[in-house]
This record gives sequence, structure tokens and C-alpha cells, in this order.
Amino acid sequence: MSGLEKKFATKSKIVNYIINRESTSKVEISKELNLSMPTVLSNVKDLLEKGIIIETGEYESTGGRKAKSIGINPSYRYAMGIVITANHLGMVLVNLKYEIVKSERIRLKFVSDMSYCSQVADFATKFLDHMNDAEQKEKLLGVGISIPGIINQEQKLVIKSHALKLENYSLSFLEQAFSVPVYFSNDANAAMMAEDMNIYQNAIYLSLNQTLGGAFCIGGNLFSGENQKAGEFGHMILVPGGKKCYCGKQGCADAYCAASVLTDDTKETLEQFMKKVEEQDGQAVKVWKEYLNNLAILISNLRMAYDMDIILGGEVGGYLADHMITLGKKVMEYNGFDHDVRYLKMCSYKREASAVGAAKHFLQEFIKNI
Repeated sequence: MSGLEKKFATKSKIVNYIINRESTSKVEISKELNLSMPTVLSNVKDLLEKGIIIETGEYESTGGRKAKSIGINPSYRYAMGIVITANHLGMVLVNLKYEIVKSERIRLKFVSDMSYCSQVADFATKFLDHMNDAEQKEKLLGVGISIPGIINQEQKLVIKSHALKLENYSLSFLEQAFSVPVYFSNDANAAMMAEDMNIYQNAIYLSLNQTLGGAFCIGGNLFSGENQKAGEFGHMILVPGGKKCYCGKQGCADAYCAASVLTDDTKETLEQFMKKVEEQDGQAVKVWKEYLNNLAILISNLRMAYDMDIILGGEVGGYLADHMITLGKKVMEYNGFDHDVRYLKMCSYKREASAVGAAKHFLQEFIKNI
């Protein structure tokens, strides 16, 4: 590593440390990151001058001069995240502290022609209308777009998407519809990236949306597999010869554990369905119990295969916090090797996690080269 690369690495290490705390101090940074005080002082001085970090207050004095507390300046840079599904478009604006500043979801049916690309760009422009002046525009690093399918990043190609009924679909028109850099990501991979990789070095992300997706990271890095197909948990066979999946096979996990399982028969929203469960509606409770049982089998299988934390995400993941005892008991019935289910974790973002993860790509690249 050259001297310049080392300098960038040290600075980004300091910024990443500050981002994950409300406030900190130079002494704490030096101690926690094992950096010399002169190194911390010169880097913090530079970051303060650029406005990337700001002074947030003072620590209580233990005698002598009061130490200043410092924190990230969240409004220094932004990135936009978009999630595309068969029937919706989700949009978020994320700041440098990885907080959602603005969020919107609209109904928009996916079609594979150019008119759809123009519509997406128009909706994005309206969504960002408060960032019209030159100074605000400069703060936008790019747009991350999450898509349910296998993505070839280099060729900007959707190799396959059952959910959108696409094969070898070029993303170049969608990319050209924007005047800022664009990054494309598989939806489940993006949702995994929305989590704090410092906490989850080795983990599985189970994306329980209208379709079921998955991703996993090893050593803090996403593992995509040789053909970018790793984590396709939705198409593992859960019930041989069972219900037909949208992919054409029978008995896939998607046909039993996707959010659509809870809503398709009644044509209601997931929110409406979960309200019925809360109100102890007989039919809804029956469907929910069956769903949790199937999910428990899938979780148990994944735990056996990977032996790592499992993050429960997606739309259903956002509702599972109140049902963890029931789910945990069911998982334990299928898994006699673990003594508890502490490895089951709740997702950080209840909605639009994929959009947040896609946006984070630009924020992390910015920090890496700070």
C-alpha cells in the first residue's frame, strides 16, 4: 500500500468509526482504532475543514480544557436509492449517516420498453425537487437501483428475472435516463448491504418480500457465487411436488414463505393482513401459523447449511419482531443442534431496505476515497 493509499484508508477508517456513533472524541478514536494522536489530530482537522465532520458539543471536563465531541455531518453528501418491483417503485434519499431523509412508494407496473425508463427518471426528478439548486445537486453522489434478478454489473445486464419476466435485458436505457452516476444491484444483495457490515461479518439475509430473495456475506463481503446466483433461497425445494412457484417448479420456498403467500388469495395489503392477525381473525391466524411453520423449516435448513446469523428482512421481516417467540419455538422443533435462536436477527430497515443498500454503494465509495 502506497503512502497516499494508506492516508485514504486511515481517513475512511476514522469516518466509518464516527458514522456509527452519535458523537465521539479524538482520544476515543485514537484508542479504539489504535492510531497515534498526531495521526488522529491531522485527519480530524482536515475532515473538520472540509465540513465532513462537525463539532457536536463538549465533554464534561475532568480538569483542564474541555474536549470537543465530534460527529458526522449527515448533510455533506446524499445518495438516492430506487427499488423496482413488478408493480411498484420505491424511492429513498439517504444521507452520509445512512439515515433515510425522504421516502416514497408509488404504484408503477414494470414494462420492458423505454417509456418505463423515462417514467422512472421523471418520478426520481420529482422526488428530488427540493435539491434543485446547484449546491444541492452537487451533494447527490448517484442513484442506486435495486432489481429482483441476477445482475451482470460490468455489462449492465439483467441476466434473468422471473419476477419481472426478463432475460438478458439491457439496463443501458435506464442508466442513460439519469444525469448522475447509476449503480445496479440485485434486490436481496442490496438489502444485505443496508445492514452494518461491521456487525455482520458472516450472515445470511432472508428477504421476505412479494418474492423471496436471499444474500449472504462472508468476512464482511457479499458472496455472489461463480455465476452471481448465490443466495437464491427462494428456489430451494421446501415441499417436493408442492405448490407451483412462479419460476415453473413445484414446492419452492418462495411458494410458501414469500409475502405474497399471505395476501394473494384475499388481494389485500400485507398491512391489512397483519392487522387481521392482530385482531385474531380466525382465517388470517390459520394462514399466519402455517406461514411461520414453513418459514421455520427454511430457517432451520439455512442454519444447518451455513451456521451463521440469519437476518429476517423484507416486508414480512418488518412485522416479525412481535412474533419472534412463536417463530423461535417452531425453529427449535426442527433444529436440535442449537440451544437457542439468538442467531435470528431483525433487519435494520423495515421498508425499502434494498433501496437503502443500493444508495449506500455511492456513500461507501465516497468514504473509501475521502
